[in-house]
Amino acid sequence: MKLDVLGLGAETERVYTALVGLPRSSASELAEASGGSTAAVAKVLAALVAKGLAIRAGGRPPRFTAAPPDVAVTALIQERQRRLDAARTLVQRLAETHREALRINDPDIAVELLTHRDDISAAAGRLINEAEREVRAFDLPPYIDRPGSNLQHQLRRQRIGVAHRVIYSRDAVAWPGRLLDDILPSVQAGEQARVRGELPLKLVIRDDVAALIPFSLSAGGHSAAYLVHPSPILAALEALFEAEWDRAVPLGTGGPGLSQGAAGAPGAAGAGSGGVAGSAGSAGSSAAPSEETRTLLMLLTSGLTDAAIARTQGWSPRTTQRRIQALMTALGATTRFQAALAAARRGWV
Repeated sequence: MKLDVLGLGAETERVYTALVGLPRSSASELAEASGGSTAAVAKVLAALVAKGLAIRAGGRPPRFTAAPPDVAVTALIQERQRRLDAARTLVQRLAETHREALRINDPDIAVELLTHRDDISAAAGRLINEAEREVRAFDLPPYIDRPGSNLQHQLRRQRIGVAHRVIYSRDAVAWPGRLLDDILPSVQAGEQARVRGELPLKLVIRDDVAALIPFSLSAGGHSAAYLVHPSPILAALEALFEAEWDRAVPLGTGGPGLSQGAAGAPGAAGAGSGGVAGSAGSAGSSAAPSEETRTLLMLLTSGLTDAAIARTQGWSPRTTQRRIQALMTALGATTRFQAALAAARRGWV
């Protein structure tokens, strides 16, 4: 064993090792077995008892038995781990203080360069966790963490009043499983989401305090990020977000009357037509569409291609084309633009 990492010296390890194999031994017996003096071994035994590694039995001379190693040594490891975690937390706080002090004393340090994956992920987490009013973000692939892995935490933050405004790129919406498993649950919980065909960069802004710009230097994914502090650069990033927000298409889940059972609502077509409400002859109808139709409309108005819609919904290309055509026919439209206008008139989007 190498117990020095737990704060046990070589002599302590030697005596403890001997004691494990010689239960109910006296100090003199252990001294003979371990090759030390009785006085020195007695001192070590007292320390082992204090650490919970040995048990002392009464009598003259007193006898000692090693505590079960899998229990006693594991407890030492856990205690050392707790101390290491506390030290790590202190170092992180000191690093933040050091960084802030440098920035205050040197206003030119408005941007930090992060070059390690863990640092980038931790910085993004801090921005989201420490937001008091609002988190704004540009969301586009590739990703450091699996999309949706932070969903439950975001929902908790939204419940305590932290607003989230997110602009998704077309590729983000089309990411397999992303829409149904992550984006829509976030929107249903209060996230304000919009879609743009393309976004200039990945971005997370915390209140008006800090921003993070992850970027990739290679095909392997993110390898660096800029952490931006209050400065003209941060103000420019905020202005960029608001400009893109104004141009983006709202991504919603429909009105309050929409539910999973809407497909069976009066005026809704059967599954054979993709659940499209109404018909081509009822362009003024406001009957609620099915959940599937609402999602299809949302994807169409977000600018996704047929192939991207098929991937998002798990449909075949033929099924996708058939359902899009059925929807456009029901809306009396010959183009996607006309379909969007007709859906808006009916209150479907």
